[in-house]
Amino acid sequence: MGKIRTILVDDEPLALRGLKIRLDKFDDVEIIGTCSNGREAVKSIKEMKPDLVFLDIQMPGFDGFSVLRSLVGEAEIPLVVFVTAYDQYALDAFEAHALDYLLKPVDEERLAEALARVREAISQRVAIEQNAKLVELIEGMDEPSKEALTAILEKPVETHDQRFDPHLRIKDRGHITIVSVADVEYIDAAGDYMCIHVGEKTHILRETMKTMEKRLDPKIFQRIHRSTIVNLDKVREVKPHSNGECFLTLEGGTELKVSRSYKDVVGRFL
Repeated sequence: MGKIRTILVDDEPLALRGLKIRLDKFDDVEIIGTCSNGREAVKSIKEMKPDLVFLDIQMPGFDGFSVLRSLVGEAEIPLVVFVTAYDQYALDAFEAHALDYLLKPVDEERLAEALARVREAISQRVAIEQNAKLVELIEGMDEPSKEALTAILEKPVETHDQRFDPHLRIKDRGHITIVSVADVEYIDAAGDYMCIHVGEKTHILRETMKTMEKRLDPKIFQRIHRSTIVNLDKVREVKPHSNGECFLTLEGGTELKVSRSYKDVVGRFL
């Protein structure tokens, strides 16, 4: 899946800026335009054909529902996530086939959930288009070619799970460091911040432990303490302790304690 080409529509400049800042944290979201009113939004959507629109509902003169009605009949209608300060519009939003409905101020965890729905919806669209092209291709083949293609398609293919982030973007004093998740040894919490340990370097990321867990593949990253997540692929030694606790030694020599509440993680190494 490539970048999710996105347009933001809101008549409140501060709300528009806040949503943009939150979306900048997601590597696969590309903001291609912002609009301050409904009529401008319709024009931009028709010209730029985005994959996704974050659409404010209550705007003077031409609201979010009017924007959607203006797109009826278009060959390509984007996915829509409504954003509003008023929850009484929720039922109307879903009747208008909105993918999700976010209340202002937008919560980062809810935003991540909405984007997960967007990725899934886009994947389904792509799969349908690819299947249609494949059927058309097969119909024009002779029997030997069909058999050869079938053999290729039946081979198992490893794919990256799009639900989890392959990279983390660390922002510090105007600079952005892109860290490969596979290189992370462990993560520990310091208040509302995460300390991302990669080799001898430690990067600081403002995020909660709960949100960080959702971004990481649980087959590889596991909690071993209420404030520590470890990359299981980086564990090189397991040392049980007589009090029921356990210690893990990582590739770089760091030793981490596994609290008794998370001792089932050790079973993965036995």
